[in-house]
Formats: sequence, structure tokens, C-alpha cells
Amino acid sequence: MEELIDFIEANPDPRELKRALAVQMVMQNYTHSRIGQILCVSVGFVNKWKYRFVEQGIAGLKLKHQGSKGYLNSVQRQIVIDWLKQKNYWHLDELKEYVEDSYAVIFESNQSYYDLFQQADISWKKTQKKNPRKDPELVAKKNEK
Repeated sequence: MEELIDFIEANPDPRELKRALAVQMVMQNYTHSRIGQILCVSVGFVNKWKYRFVEQGIAGLKLKHQGSKGYLNSVQRQIVIDWLKQKNYWHLDELKEYVEDSYAVIFESNQSYYDLFQQADISWKKTQKKNPRKDPELVAKKNEK
């Protein structure tokens, strides 16, 4: 019981806290329906976590899912952004190749690459070195057609 109380006092996650409180109240002989009313949970919730606690202890009350981790850590991301800022013009395919070669990461969606461009304050759509309308030869050639 002491271990359960310590867990309740130290636990910041509300889902784990609700599980632990349900188990604690069962151990203090509250009825399952009363626990459900107090914690706003179902009787099935109370039973589930009571049995999980009996079988696995405190570890049974903890969340199993830790979330996914980003492919690039903050240092790697900053290195890629610095690399982008050093270049005069950019291509999406070139960024994809750089990230894959440097960190063995292939993003599932292009949006991740666009986010890297945005963090580097670069419009990823800038693919030409200069505006072709400013080139007199190209303008003359276009006017001839």
C-alpha cells in the first residue's frame, strides 16, 4: 500500500494517477460503483486496473506507449538547417539526398522536408538561380517566338 501511495504522490500523468486512485480506493473497501462516481470512470475501468495491479504491481498501472521519436534530433536538424542556409539555391531532391546520406533518414512525407526549409527561412519553391525575365537573351528569344 505504501508503494501505491508513493506512486500517487509522485505521478504527474493524470491517466496513471486515475488508475492508481481507483486501485487505492478498492483497497480501502470503496464499492466499485462509488469509485466510478467519484473518478468519473466505469466499473470495468476499476476492475481492469485492480486486476492489473494485483498481477503486475505498480508497473501494470504505468503507460506503455511512450510516443514516437523524431527522425532527426535537434542537433542534426540544426546541422541540416545550417547546410541549407549556406547554399545559394535549393532543390527538394538535393535536400532529400543530403538527409539520407548524412543521417540515413527518409521522411515518409515531403512535408518534413518543407518544414526544414521553413525553419531555415527558405521558400523551397526557389529552384532557379535567377529570374529568367531578367536575362535579356532569354527575353529576346521568347519575343522572337
